[in-house]
Amino acid sequence: MRMRIRKTLSIGLGAAAFTGMLMTAVVLAPAGNADTTAAAACGQLFDDFVYTSSSDAALRQRGWTVRSGGGGPGVDGNTWSPSNVDFPGTGSAKTARLRATTNGTPTGTVNSELYQRRKFKEGTYSARIRFTNAPVVGADGDPINQTFFTITPLDFPNDPDYGENDFEYLPNGGWGGTRPTMHNTTYETYQPDPWQADNLSTPTVRDLNGWHDYTLQVSDGSVRYYIDGVKVAEHGGHVYPETVMSINFNIWFIDLNSHTGGTSTYEQEVDYLYFAERQVVDTAAVTSRVAAFRAAGTAHTDSVTGTDPGTCAAR
Repeated sequence: MRMRIRKTLSIGLGAAAFTGMLMTAVVLAPAGNADTTAAAACGQLFDDFVYTSSSDAALRQRGWTVRSGGGGPGVDGNTWSPSNVDFPGTGSAKTARLRATTNGTPTGTVNSELYQRRKFKEGTYSARIRFTNAPVVGADGDPINQTFFTITPLDFPNDPDYGENDFEYLPNGGWGGTRPTMHNTTYETYQPDPWQADNLSTPTVRDLNGWHDYTLQVSDGSVRYYIDGVKVAEHGGHVYPETVMSINFNIWFIDLNSHTGGTSTYEQEVDYLYFAERQVVDTAAVTSRVAAFRAAGTAHTDSVTGTDPGTCAAR
């Protein structure tokens, strides 16, 4: 999720990649023949985003950070504001809403980000998200980036412990494109200056305005990306994650070159987040689990410890 010129290896998917995608839940077996009979159950996280505001104390208690201050990605001189994150709706119909605003100047460009602590690695990540094609205020046309991703911090250029798995939706194009495009990218590492990335990326030209289910499966040396239960990208080999990651949502402007004046505000919404540790869960099964949580009146649960993933076992 860095400001970047896209120097990536793109991978296309054949027709076979779109068939036979639904899978029953599978728990990844630990390496070797270790006895797991006494191991703790693998954890799961569900959050229905029932919060009052970006300053709700429950957010931090549950591992969330609402970003503030400056820094990338995006336009040099932009900022990140908690005031651009809110939670509209009531009960289980509440969402996490993130907004980004620009008046065409760096200091007038304000993004937003909401992220979980670092403790996630192998398993299934899923969120129901409303990406949008047009601003809610002002003129359209800005290269806005709306996202759902996991990431490990880069401690130094080409840090081998870095990792990143991205859903990045560009409704107005960007990075050389002009049409609505989803970029699914899996990083091994990168150096920021001069920009050079070691990653695999699969762009899909597609209009994703509105609500869709986005699922990421990390297991058995493969990172698989699904939209509404259909696989759209798969990466593996040296880009497979090696370290625990945070889970992030953010929205930001790639540049200001096409801004046409006035102030424009874009938004994305997240209905829920679900993570199953060391389990491969298809989108339909995630939907069923979320429905069960809601039927039980559960707005949040988190049993993911972030410890050695080889020490947990099937439920």
